[in-house]
Amino acid sequence: MTVVEVKNLYKSYADVLAVDDLTFSVEPGEILGLIGPNGAGKSSAIKMILDFMKPDIGTVKIFDQSMNEAFKDRIGYLPEERGLYKRLTAIELILYLASLKGMDRKIAEERANVLLERVGMLENRKKKNKEMSKGMGQLIQFIVTVVHDPDLIILDEPFAGLDPIRTDSIQAIISDLRDQGKSVILSTHQMNKVEELCDKVLMIDKGKTVLYGDIQTSKANFRRHSVRLETEGSWNDIPGIVETKLHNGYVELMLAPEITPQEVLDNLVDQGVIINRFEVSTPSLNEIFLVLAGGNHE
Repeated sequence: MTVVEVKNLYKSYADVLAVDDLTFSVEPGEILGLIGPNGAGKSSAIKMILDFMKPDIGTVKIFDQSMNEAFKDRIGYLPEERGLYKRLTAIELILYLASLKGMDRKIAEERANVLLERVGMLENRKKKNKEMSKGMGQLIQFIVTVVHDPDLIILDEPFAGLDPIRTDSIQAIISDLRDQGKSVILSTHQMNKVEELCDKVLMIDKGKTVLYGDIQTSKANFRRHSVRLETEGSWNDIPGIVETKLHNGYVELMLAPEITPQEVLDNLVDQGVIINRFEVSTPSLNEIFLVLAGGNHE
């Protein structure tokens, strides 16, 4: 069963085409990273998946069917625009919203306490939301999103406002959800989190897909014909090196088309050079993002 299947989606606002022929899918036990510049169409895509608004053209299927009310209890959604009932305590809010999803109160409280403990918020369970920091409120909102054990979780900037410790806690929970067979759509500007967490990436720009597929394959497709090198001491000239670029802590050797990285490594070994790092240059997702979208948003 495909959890989310989007086909040939279009959405316009007046004369602005916000989503332009978008097609992608999310399978059980898979995390999809949804990335793109501000205004790229990510929020519009999410709203159409959730049936908050209808596409002009195209189809969205959830659990192999069109969205219906019964499916909404199987979905957890963390919106970018946060909102908490300020007068309620953390646990009161979690239990109230869990009840709207049909959860038994005892089961909801047990699960809430486990999640509160995992994010370091158990001792604050009876603190009112109006007394909490932005980061603490973010943690409560995340717990509200997943406490009812949804099969599909859609997270819009879940790490915003969190310190590194709490970020790691949320990241670990997201990984666990994937391991439990849950499907996750993660929309974020933190490219390093997409690389660390996601199985697939979907990058959109001006409503169009500019990159879609497995993370490692997508990165490999942008691999440069160069190697990154850290050594102790110097080395003699190596045939086939057309340019040397100095970076912070390493050197990048640009290779001629007919030279392979293995030949460069063999040459260094033959020279007796002590090598601390040798790797084929694969760009980060952030570098790919800048190549595909950066030039259009200067």
